[in-house]
Amino acid sequence: MTGREPRTVYVYLPGEAASGTDARFPVLYMFDGHNVFFDAHATYGKSWGMGEYLDRTGMPLIVVAVDCNHRPPHGRLNEYSPFSFTDPNFGRVTGYGRRYMRWLTGTLKPMIDARYPTLPGRETTWIAGSSMGGLMSLFAVSEFNGCFSRAAALSPSVWAGSGRLADLILATRFAPGTIVYMDYGTEELRGQEYLLDDYLRCAEALMRRGVCLTSRVVPGGTHCEASWERQIPVFLPILMDAYKPEG
Repeated sequence: MTGREPRTVYVYLPGEAASGTDARFPVLYMFDGHNVFFDAHATYGKSWGMGEYLDRTGMPLIVVAVDCNHRPPHGRLNEYSPFSFTDPNFGRVTGYGRRYMRWLTGTLKPMIDARYPTLPGRETTWIAGSSMGGLMSLFAVSEFNGCFSRAAALSPSVWAGSGRLADLILATRFAPGTIVYMDYGTEELRGQEYLLDDYLRCAEALMRRGVCLTSRVVPGGTHCEASWERQIPVFLPILMDAYKPEG
């Protein structure tokens, strides 16, 4: 957190959590929580529809989606960047990403684990996001690998920080069993050679560090919630891979 701004936290519980059983569930933390569940709350009027997908499939998963910092001019950019940098489009961005993740892991996660039927261990604590949230997901699974074992980074803003994320990944000692999904859409990459280069550097760094990586170029994929929603049936099963519900 960059201050004491109030923040909305959306929590999805699987139906089984209300059935009176002792079942406990893995937890997926997500960035830009206002865009995850409800069209009426989404910045551009279209959410990921995550709740509908989970209801339809019955996936045994808790999702904790945290609203971003909406304070102008660059509240979200500052909070969702691990690195400070200057960009010709945004000006100076102050990287509060590490501070934010310390809040999420040190304050929010203990509250969630105390209140809901979570499986709180590293193997069942995951993180996901898109755009700057995708960048933060890659940062979180690297710098906070003791907390998160799996991450999904959709259209990650790997351009932020001029390649410093790839260097951080190469310096990380990942625990065995770390799983990462990352993707970009063909329409996002069109004519953006610098973006492809940064993406490939991060993908190569993850593979060199022994991470189980799934990397995709999404046909027709664009930089919007509707496109990211279509990837849910791809990346969620990858994160759930090898997870066996208790009982």
